[in-house]
Amino acid sequence: MIKEEHEVAIMGAPQGSGPVMSTVVSIQAETEVPDHVVWSLFNSIYFNVCCLGLVAFSYSMKSRDRKRVQDMVGAQEYASTAKKLNIAALVLGLILVIILIVIKATTLV
Repeated sequence: MIKEEHEVAIMGAPQGSGPVMSTVVSIQAETEVPDHVVWSLFNSIYFNVCCLGLVAFSYSMKSRDRKRVQDMVGAQEYASTAKKLNIAALVLGLILVIILIVIKATTLV
């Protein structure tokens, strides 16, 4: 037997049959909403195809502002739009770079 079980077996049940009170503390975990500011800044500097990087940066800043005023739903919406614009800017920018490399390589030969 474990020591506590042995002591309970010798001493008997706890005295007092009053209700046992307990306290429950619920802590809400803060939901982290990524605002994609760094990615948007990178895209606006390097892959600003059709100004998608700049627009994504604008939405990222709006998302950060919404988080500051504790509007997590609005922050999530702006962050989602910024993420989609960043993906589009990155893909179009990479395609443009690949096309330019292919054109440069074929004109040299």
